[in-house]
Amino acid sequence: MNNKILHCKNDFPIFKNQNIAYLDTASTSQKPNNVITAITNFYKNYNANVHRGLYPWAEQATSSYESSRYKIADFINAKNEELIFTRGTTESINFISSAWGRDNITKDHNIVITEMEHHSNIVPWQMLSQETGAELRYIPISNHGELILDNISDIIDNKTKIVSLIHQSNVFGTVNPVEKIISISHSNGALVLIDAAQSIAHQVIDVKNLNCDFLVFSGHKILAPAGVGCLYAKQYILKNLNPYQTGGQMINQVNRNYSTWNDLPFRFEAGTPNIEGVIGLGAAIDYVKNIDMVNIKSHNEVIKNYCIEKLKSIDGLMIYGHKNKNAGPVISFNIEGIQSYDLSQLLAQQNIFIRSGHHCAQPIMKKLNINSSNRASLYIYNDLEDIDYFVKGIKKAVKILSN
Repeated sequence: MNNKILHCKNDFPIFKNQNIAYLDTASTSQKPNNVITAITNFYKNYNANVHRGLYPWAEQATSSYESSRYKIADFINAKNEELIFTRGTTESINFISSAWGRDNITKDHNIVITEMEHHSNIVPWQMLSQETGAELRYIPISNHGELILDNISDIIDNKTKIVSLIHQSNVFGTVNPVEKIISISHSNGALVLIDAAQSIAHQVIDVKNLNCDFLVFSGHKILAPAGVGCLYAKQYILKNLNPYQTGGQMINQVNRNYSTWNDLPFRFEAGTPNIEGVIGLGAAIDYVKNIDMVNIKSHNEVIKNYCIEKLKSIDGLMIYGHKNKNAGPVISFNIEGIQSYDLSQLLAQQNIFIRSGHHCAQPIMKKLNINSSNRASLYIYNDLEDIDYFVKGIKKAVKILSN
């Protein structure tokens, strides 16, 4: 393993003096010392609102806040003006479905998503479809958790206005061929939104190389605090987009009968922002860049493959997906005759923390003809010892539940 990753668990204070195998990063990540320090430093030393005061605390807060924007934009190869701070992936998708969708989609159009989506990338488009009369289409998935693109030309056509899809599945770990889908969509005149909530922490993302029109993610998936996220949108789109919310710093002038808007990106950031969250996200980007995303991906690949091989040794255990070696470190499974909730509860009693449920992806559960599954999701603070302890814990739980 890479030396920078080998001992990085020590950078996460939550693991200090606790023998915990935390295998639920797809739900939320743990926070390293530098992120916690950045947030506490803000509150201890220069807590003030941004873009307003001229006193030193306010100037330092604004500087730290905008420095984070620069770091994050650079991280995904975007311009500062193209990066909007939001509360997370869910709000970012709702932002586009509302602010862009209502002005651009009619009953003559269709919207395309996939059967693999998180509820956050289904429900907003369902509501827009119902509101406008536009047809909502789905790219199907196989039982192996991969998109079926055989009839893609019948799904994405010249009436498609937007294609919105997940980059890495939060159930299967599947990394979708987004470059191919973006190319097909653009050739039909459609815009593309990429949900990078699960991929942002695991691989290099370059919005210019992808040529996506929108990309969204949440900070808490990549070592930052909850309640902060990002929306990337091409600058020409933002220039022609009406504000999603109003008030606060997003205005230029307010008159009795009309108002004018601030420049990009501020016109889309109404009210007092999540200052400490943005500062924490900037610190999280510093942390992963120091390790290097290439090293992170390599580490995750090693522990994912090790975990899959160990799980295969358990009788009656079925892994969903992972037919493609390119899948990310998210492993969903069930054990014949064992309820997923029972298993996860017994694992929790052994200090092994996984997720059980439908993972906010009920259409996938219906496709697989199951109600729920267990899910282990891995990251840089996990090691081979965690996996061994996890598998040992499963075998112990199965023995108890089988009696």
